[in-house]
Amino acid sequence: MENFDSRTVLNVANVEIPGRVFLAPMAGITDLPYRRICRAHGAAYAVAEMVASQAQLRTSRKSQERFNLKGEQAPRGIQLLGCFSQDLADSARYAAECGAQIIDLNCGCPAKKVCSVASGAALLANEDLVKELLEAMVSSVSGPVTLKYRTGTDEAHINAVKIAKMAESVGVQMLTLHGRTRAQAFRGEAEYETIRQVKQAVGIPVIANGDIDSGAKALQVLQETGADGVMIGRAAMGNPWIFEEISAALDGRRYVPPSKKAVIDVIAEHTEAPLIFLRKRTRS
Repeated sequence: MENFDSRTVLNVANVEIPGRVFLAPMAGITDLPYRRICRAHGAAYAVAEMVASQAQLRTSRKSQERFNLKGEQAPRGIQLLGCFSQDLADSARYAAECGAQIIDLNCGCPAKKVCSVASGAALLANEDLVKELLEAMVSSVSGPVTLKYRTGTDEAHINAVKIAKMAESVGVQMLTLHGRTRAQAFRGEAEYETIRQVKQAVGIPVIANGDIDSGAKALQVLQETGADGVMIGRAAMGNPWIFEEISAALDGRRYVPPSKKAVIDVIAEHTEAPLIFLRKRTRS
């Protein structure tokens, strides 16, 4: 069986990511304390929660918490949400000032409240607008811009390959593709054939996302798609050890689950860390 070496360095323009296994941004879940825990258990890269790009929301408490990367190890990434090029360009610059080395555009969130304002996965229906937004972001920062998206709006409108080629042409440096359409949300099963097609169509790193919940599944997806890495979302909720499990599978090593004491220690850490984080924010 092929050995993928979980510690393979991925070059995203001038930023090095020291591994193939990433933590996905999840609103309300992957705050700074939890990203630190996941990194400690093998996540090579952890993107901050998606943050709205509108100027009037940038200074809100929620946005400021999500822009806070103080003390986070490199590489640091922030994901932006929006549908206006000037807002995204300004927010990309602000994110870079906050310490983000990689700026990601969200074209994958299927939530009704996001899509109802023409953001997230709703953007997939307007390829010209996606191009405009990416161009604005790329031209506004010196670091790499990346894109997280879905295969299309629905099964009759799969445009992931077309968007991938367009994104690469305007300077996007990495793609993360969830193997579902907007219409599917999180129902049914993710498919990986489209991810394989995207990987064959572009020369930049492609990260596979969707239903990867074990070391065996991660290995299967990498074998099927040829992707450069995997991004873990829901399977990481309450289970930071998923990154160790996947890394072991990619390296051909035996995975040893955490002891009961280790689990309790991390639960205690995760209980206390957000309180410390919030106290520091209140004093700042």
